[in-house]
Amino acid sequence: MKNLRLLSLLTLMLSVWTLGVSQTPPRLTPEPPIGKGVVVLKAARLIDGTGAPAITNAVVVIDDNRIAAAGRAGSVNIPLNAKVIDLGDVTLMPGFIDMHTHLIGRVLGDPAGENALVRDYASFGAILGVKHARDTLMAGFTTVRNVGADGPFHDLALRKAIDEGWTEGPRIVAAGHSLGIRGGHCDDNGYRPGMFDPGIEDGIADGPDQVRAAVRYQIKYGADVIKTCATAGVLSEGSAAVGVTQYTYEELKAMVDEATKLGRKVAAHAHGTEGIKIASRAGVASIEHGSFMDEEGARLMKTNGTYLVPTLSAAEGVERAAKTGVLKALRAEKAIAAAAAVRNAIKLAVANKVPIAFGTDAGVVPHGTNAHEFQLLVEWGGMSNMDAIVAATSSAAKLLGWEKNAGSLTPGKWADIIAVPGDPLRDIRATERVVFVMKNGVIFKQQAP
Repeated sequence: MKNLRLLSLLTLMLSVWTLGVSQTPPRLTPEPPIGKGVVVLKAARLIDGTGAPAITNAVVVIDDNRIAAAGRAGSVNIPLNAKVIDLGDVTLMPGFIDMHTHLIGRVLGDPAGENALVRDYASFGAILGVKHARDTLMAGFTTVRNVGADGPFHDLALRKAIDEGWTEGPRIVAAGHSLGIRGGHCDDNGYRPGMFDPGIEDGIADGPDQVRAAVRYQIKYGADVIKTCATAGVLSEGSAAVGVTQYTYEELKAMVDEATKLGRKVAAHAHGTEGIKIASRAGVASIEHGSFMDEEGARLMKTNGTYLVPTLSAAEGVERAAKTGVLKALRAEKAIAAAAAVRNAIKLAVANKVPIAFGTDAGVVPHGTNAHEFQLLVEWGGMSNMDAIVAATSSAAKLLGWEKNAGSLTPGKWADIIAVPGDPLRDIRATERVVFVMKNGVIFKQQAP
């Protein structure tokens, strides 16, 4: 009997050992989110992002993570092995692109945000960025340009985590640290001497030589784009009027030349009239905000092909914050002035046919509310619903230099596709009610319209 029990125990141990070695060990890392197989989307309408008229009774064929075909039902061949998803009375569009976000850190108005630089753990802003990224993706924004982040390259770490499949979020074009003059808008001001004294590694650079070194440092650690502060801003402490110039033409030209040599574009925060012109002449790819743009500046930007990323949501947000006491004293004054000016600037830009790319300054406004910008482009800027959609699709993709892969529902491009209920050409606020999100051929959101 004793030998029988021993034999049974040995048999059990052998079975457990065999089971353990025969099973596939658990994955230590996730798989990058890339679609697999053939999927067909059917919908009542399709807006392809190029500005062409909408297509009714639409079909899009996705092969793995690329668009294979798109058009009206009957004109598109549906493969026999395809998984067919009929989304009903919705409009398919390319995934939206927000060209001005700050995913890392607290949002303006967060009660715990005051002095977060010295109160929060160093990595806390990056952890918040995980939630912000997911909220942004679920709002239909499959790509963002993150133009500056506090901390040691937290935006690049978030980009890596999303690309490798650790967390959900949009494609991120990241800037690392924003570049600015000492004591300027991109510096951390208002603290006692010695508490924050950043150098070129943190983006604070004076003079052409330091500027070149700062560009090289950001790119060394993975920056996709260079962000700079050409003028003062609304939310910084210690700055003078919001439109005061900060970098000189020579400094900005050195920045643009160095970035161009290394295959990057420069996005310039610029509120003031003269700063906008200096930055455009220096060759920046885009002016962010452009609040005090005048007729001459608009014409110069059109001639130079300089994009405007108007961030009307931020203007509305800081104006509200000033009126409710969230912003006080000089920052409140600057907010009111910039918000009033930008309503005129966006009209000037549209009238002068300045190229416009969609951007919100999310972080100043809550992440996931990005699509509210569409309404402001239409109501404040006088843009048509279609032109506002183009600003967030093919126009933004062109500014990124991604027009071969993103921005329109055309064969060969990434399968970044979203759907909204009804027709956004009739009701632009439909863009705020996203019911379907596909990024890189993977479905991240699907609900009844």
